[in-house]
Amino acid sequence: MKIFVIGAHGQVGQLLIARLIASGHQVSAGIRKATQAPELAALGADPIQLDLTQQPKELAPLFNKHDAIVFTAGSGGRTGDDQTLLIDLDGAVKSMAAAKIAEVPRYVMVSALFVEDRAKWPESIKPYYAAKYYADHWLEYSGLDWTILRPGTLSNAVGTGLVTMQPTSGSVTRADVAAMIQTVLENPVETNHHKYSFVNGPLSLTEAIKKAD
Repeated sequence: MKIFVIGAHGQVGQLLIARLIASGHQVSAGIRKATQAPELAALGADPIQLDLTQQPKELAPLFNKHDAIVFTAGSGGRTGDDQTLLIDLDGAVKSMAAAKIAEVPRYVMVSALFVEDRAKWPESIKPYYAAKYYADHWLEYSGLDWTILRPGTLSNAVGTGLVTMQPTSGSVTRADVAAMIQTVLENPVETNHHKYSFVNGPLSLTEAIKKAD
């Protein structure tokens, strides 16, 4: 499978790329800065400079001949509200439109736990959650084959390969988020048009996905 990872230089992106390359997939690593290219090339990916402020017709040629796109980019609430709007919402939506133009069938979105429950949006990063909320909804009606992943609070602990679905709280390792992305990519029939909210727990990834249906 040939996969384009948007946000490849992030921690989850790099963990995902390492897993995908080890499993024999081809990976295009979408990066903001040319200086990030050597690090991604060292993982075995093909670094491609990507500007999410461009129009869909400008982004589409970068996505040609790919089987899937993973969106794991974003400000995470760390930038100003303007960048949150331009990257996490508008950039995401434009990448979906570009995927349609390029005829990329599959799109996996990394979102956030409780995005659909406004009462649980953290006060400090409400604009980020609002952006994710509307980007997720746009994806659902995009006409693409999509899967939306909504992990809990991210940690840098060692991955366990074990999760639980529909949690009321909790955290999940970035390594396990990367593993979950790979799992849904490799199981498109079972995971197409599904949304998975998850944290670390007792179930294997495939078992958790089956029980979530």
